[in-house]
Amino acid sequence: MKLIYVFILPFTFLVIFNGCDDPKKNIFKKVDSIDVSNVPDQIAFNIEVAFVDSSYTKAILNAHRGRIYNNKFETLLDGGLEVKFLSESSGKRVSLLTADSARIDDKTKNMLAWGKVVVISDSSNTKLETSVLEWHNDARKLYSTAYVKITSPMEIIEGYGFESDPNLSYYKILKVSGVQQARK
Repeated sequence: MKLIYVFILPFTFLVIFNGCDDPKKNIFKKVDSIDVSNVPDQIAFNIEVAFVDSSYTKAILNAHRGRIYNNKFETLLDGGLEVKFLSESSGKRVSLLTADSARIDDKTKNMLAWGKVVVISDSSNTKLETSVLEWHNDARKLYSTAYVKITSPMEIIEGYGFESDPNLSYYKILKVSGVQQARK
């Protein structure tokens, strides 16, 4: 019987004194208001968006998750995405852009993609790799101020700053840092 008191008595004191904790150490904090300015208006998973200009589809975007912020007029995409750029004349894919994440300006339809960004041209078999890439919808051009690497069947060009059409036919690198022949 004494053995039971040896275990029960210390346990009882522990429960009683833990219950009389300092009220200033309350683990539940009072919340006066909730900031909803950064809460998306809509969230969607496995989305597909078509960018249409009067008579033809310019591009088709697929993303794992999209968050739409109506008050900011922007859409954030993450979890991986791909954009298929389409030909105005044939409607066929001319290039494919993949990225980790992107932000789309819902007014202008301009896009900023980041993470591991890769663009592959179907016609010229040219590949662009960078960490940040902008798509300007009105000009239908790709831009970057970051490091870029372009691999074509003829050469590999590296540098900083980039401008191109979506199918990588006419591109320029602003600060070339290296050129080498492509390996066959």
